[in-house]
Amino acid sequence: MGWKAAQKLIRNWKILRGDNVMIIRGKDKGETGTVKRVVRSQNRVIVEGKNLVKKHIKQGQGHEGGIFTVEAPLHVSNVQVVDPVTGKPCKVGIRYLEDGGKVRVARGIGASGAIIPRPEILKIRTTPRPAAPGPKDTLMEFVLEKTYNSKTGEGMPNL
Repeated sequence: MGWKAAQKLIRNWKILRGDNVMIIRGKDKGETGTVKRVVRSQNRVIVEGKNLVKKHIKQGQGHEGGIFTVEAPLHVSNVQVVDPVTGKPCKVGIRYLEDGGKVRVARGIGASGAIIPRPEILKIRTTPRPAAPGPKDTLMEFVLEKTYNSKTGEGMPNL
């Protein structure tokens, strides 16, 4: 990727993995699908079962060769999130709730303004958090130990 393309990378992504999107340009125009993967380094998304291309793979050690059908990435400008109420493509805006929470809302011409829910797949962790402390974890007694007193200046290192 050249430096010009790197300048145009999207900083604040509105489309997330697991979103229901409609393809608005290309050979699959008008079809809807779920975002399987987001490639942020290229501003592209892979939609499940859409933009299929034939790929010739050479036979190698441990795998068979042949012609396979795979999903090719689409540029993010060619897809839009589907409004959950109307079922039409819409832009995504951000609104803050009274309690301080941030939600995505449908906006644009003909949009309902409804809240677009965060995909459930993002709530599932790929690697679970360890339940028991490991050998490199700091013990809680050392974490809670008070080593500096701000009023007396006790524990201050000599610089």
